[in-house]
Amino acid sequence: MKVAKFGGTSLANAEQIKKVCDIILSDSDRRVIVVSAPGKRDKQDTKVTDLLIACAKKQLETGSASDELEAVVKRFKDIADDLKLDGSIVTEIRKDLEERLKLDTSHEGMFMDAMKAAGEDNSAKLVAAYLNSIGHKAHYISPKQAGLLMSSEFGNAQVLPESYENLKMLNDYDGIIIFPGFFGYTLEDKVATFPRGGSDISGSILAAALNVDLYENFTDVDAVYAAHPGLVHNPVAISELTYREMRELSYAGFSVLHEDTLVPVFMAGVPVCIKNTNNPTVPGTKIVLKRDFTPNHVVGIASDSGFCCIYVSKFMMNREVGFGRKLLQILEEEGISYEHTPSGIDNISVILKQSQFKTAAVEQKILDRIKNELNCDDVSIEHNLAIVIIVGEGMKNTVGTAARATSALAKASISLEMINQGSSEITMMFAVKEEESNKAVISLYNEFFHK
Repeated sequence: MKVAKFGGTSLANAEQIKKVCDIILSDSDRRVIVVSAPGKRDKQDTKVTDLLIACAKKQLETGSASDELEAVVKRFKDIADDLKLDGSIVTEIRKDLEERLKLDTSHEGMFMDAMKAAGEDNSAKLVAAYLNSIGHKAHYISPKQAGLLMSSEFGNAQVLPESYENLKMLNDYDGIIIFPGFFGYTLEDKVATFPRGGSDISGSILAAALNVDLYENFTDVDAVYAAHPGLVHNPVAISELTYREMRELSYAGFSVLHEDTLVPVFMAGVPVCIKNTNNPTVPGTKIVLKRDFTPNHVVGIASDSGFCCIYVSKFMMNREVGFGRKLLQILEEEGISYEHTPSGIDNISVILKQSQFKTAAVEQKILDRIKNELNCDDVSIEHNLAIVIIVGEGMKNTVGTAARATSALAKASISLEMINQGSSEITMMFAVKEEESNKAVISLYNEFFHK
């Protein structure tokens, strides 16, 4: 048994949906299908989720969003018409959207989640209707019906543990199950969504709950590549990598999978395969618990921007019991999360997403608290940094990786703000200026993949 998830580009129009259904029907093991909302039909197009967000915002601002509603309905109607479905499915979708717009708007996050979820929910209804129209038994199953329970953190919800037992009820259905991704229901019966890209997480949760043989994630690329194809010409395709390697790469900018996707399948030991809807015969990339290491111990190189670094210096810091705890407590009290904390005997750096500083005043308040409450010699902040990482399980058994990496960056005249290697030794991280991040990725790729 397999769970297969299809992303937004795979469901953008009728032609794509027909491809999806051909893939589903080509393998009888594909019994549980998770779908995203329809994505862009071309580069100038708008995703259905973005249309729904615009609709919700207009409703919140003015109390009326008829034009925005019609734009969403038209997208679904165009698909239904091209699939030669009768008008009942469009009537059902319109009614659903109208009912959502009537929901209470006093809690903005709750209302927004209910609206955003309409993309996946109605996409699932559409795919199920098409499969039935061509003579195949398919069931649309809502997360509410299946018992996918979520925390009440609207827009950033987490699955509740009891969901895994609830979802086993899907085994009782014959035929094909079409399940909307991205959202579930709180204990108070309210719609709550994962972060954007969360349909990947939904698929992973179902795969773990049903303990399937394989979780297939269909997208618009043939494989996961060693570097972003937009930066490196014809990059090496990765045939196999571990959960840990994929999670590190997803965290640092590989957008093939949401970074939280792999937790449920990792815990359940379910392998994952990334495949291309438009080229389904290509093997894709397999994600497994353990793999054999190739001679090139680095599996991928990635980067992500939007970071800053708080630099804290205090003489004899290493002798002061509790200094690190006090520093992080200040960040906690201000509602700030951090990414990395490399340190020396008299200094410590805290890397975090700079978008968390909503205003300059908030940033200054935190810097002042650190300096005054911890009696520091110096506190400063460096903005507009990017994190560049090289990833590979084999690095921990290989001598000279850091030397090769830093040498390659030096040859490219890239100034390093920081170097950090995680305790797992599968990731080496470099902080560089944002404007140098692309050049850094290219130089590291050439070092480890063109030799």
